[in-house]
Amino acid sequence: MRQLTRPARRGLLVVHVVASVGWLGLTLGVLALGITGATAGSAEEAGAAYRSMNVLGDWLLIPISLLSLVSGIVLSLGTPWGLARHRWVYMKFWLTMITTAATAFALRARIDSAMADVVAGRTVGATTDLILAPSVSLGVYTFLTAISVIKPWGLTARGRRLRATKRR
Repeated sequence: MRQLTRPARRGLLVVHVVASVGWLGLTLGVLALGITGATAGSAEEAGAAYRSMNVLGDWLLIPISLLSLVSGIVLSLGTPWGLARHRWVYMKFWLTMITTAATAFALRARIDSAMADVVAGRTVGATTDLILAPSVSLGVYTFLTAISVIKPWGLTARGRRLRATKRR
């Protein structure tokens, strides 16, 4: 892919950072709602927490995660960092792919199940899933943020080959 122009790169970087930080904040909100629902003193309070969690999940989780993933891929391909040249970029790509899939298929399914229980007037079962999943996600997103700042581990084997080819 051709290198992005400086204005395009900067604009896309802003989009990527905002989406990524938004995903982290959204996950923190889902975690808070999961804890609130699990520790609620009444069925109404728990139901309100799970309804709120469902709204966040339906309208924001998937779009924000996909925006973070797509903007990261375009940034990596349109800059010298590359997608598979540096280990930290490669690690971010795979962890973002995994957490996006886990959000779409596991967490969303669990939120939908909790919402079905609330609508049916049943007690929500297995509330630990609604605390554990966002907790793990929050840890992963914090790690991704840290490696974005620190940029550890150096080049991949592909990155070393490309660098050696350029020097010739």
